[in-house]
Amino acid sequence: MRLSDEELEALLSDIESDRAERKESAKGDAPEKLRQAICAFANDLPGHQRAGVAFVGVRDDGSSAGLPITDELLRTLSDMRSDGNIQPMPTMSVEKRTLHGHDVAVITVLPSDAPPVRCKGRTWVRVGPRRGIATAQDERILNERRRHRHLPFDLQPVSFATLADLNRGVFESEYLPGAFSADVLEANHRSYEERLSACRMIEGVDNPIPTVLGSLVIGNRPRDLVPSAYVQFLRIDGTGLDDPIIDEAAIDGRLGEVLGRIDDKLKAHISVRVNIEADTERRQADYPLAALQQLVRNAVMHRSYEATNAPIRLTWFNDRIEIVNPGGPYGMVTEANFGMPGMTDYRNPHLAEAMKVLGYVQRFGVGIATARRLLAANGNPAPEFSPSATHVLVIVRRAA
Repeated sequence: MRLSDEELEALLSDIESDRAERKESAKGDAPEKLRQAICAFANDLPGHQRAGVAFVGVRDDGSSAGLPITDELLRTLSDMRSDGNIQPMPTMSVEKRTLHGHDVAVITVLPSDAPPVRCKGRTWVRVGPRRGIATAQDERILNERRRHRHLPFDLQPVSFATLADLNRGVFESEYLPGAFSADVLEANHRSYEERLSACRMIEGVDNPIPTVLGSLVIGNRPRDLVPSAYVQFLRIDGTGLDDPIIDEAAIDGRLGEVLGRIDDKLKAHISVRVNIEADTERRQADYPLAALQQLVRNAVMHRSYEATNAPIRLTWFNDRIEIVNPGGPYGMVTEANFGMPGMTDYRNPHLAEAMKVLGYVQRFGVGIATARRLLAANGNPAPEFSPSATHVLVIVRRAA
């Protein structure tokens, strides 16, 4: 992915190139323009199959703007990948380089394997040196291009499923308003099938087949199509599996239904202790709800749905909660670096996008760190992670 100085300098100097964007700073409207450029490079409408580059700290003619390239600036630019505005997350790098004798911040973006990529609900593309919002024809080209690439499991078609297995009402009333901006929806005259394809819910338009993503997010009966798509919940009155069961449920349904029902279970079983000291009432939950939500949603997002019938298992004992997630660490995440800051990869990148669209994720890559912080603030021990090749076990212990 790393381009040579010579390649970068050639792009920097070519003011007509559709693979280069230049910004003097990252202030004002520049961050928004940079996100749009990143989105356009990831879509790669011209089909270069080569990286696009955004230069920060240079003028339109490629000359240096004299901008100090600080660590803070590089962090700000890097955060554009995971701040939730660009979906699905682009493959990109941010670095400080010295070009033509001056320091420059360089954002290198690889073409996406699963276009179209959107920024705040709009599909941006590059035509010559200018960027713009994709036309219906542009999106059809991007959708067709996606079909001929190696796709992650969540975009694989479910061969025996049909369009009747998807819930049109849920798609149009719940999913589309979160996936696209209001003005794009207002001007959109695409067919139902074209909209499904643009959201990766189906493969093909003329002979549509629901994808794993479509089955999980808007399927009428997701477990009929993806058997492992449920959470097994157990509340045990004791500290061992042989103790009495207070509550149990197999929580299934569409993605939003599963996450909503899990939230209900968590709220129902959290206990709040009231302490009165010096005429002051202090309430403390045995577990902070938001921390448990982060860990469970991480499990739904990152688990393996492929080649397994195993559910996510959430077992609530009197002294701890155990969450077992099918599928071990993925990609750049290993058993050794699991849970470390900055170590994030996505087995199901488009399911992650759907969780963002539905409002269950605000920012990517911070779930474990957020859970740790909330547990510590509540007086709980730090969560214990035990990743293996086949699953990840998380243990959260009750506040003392």
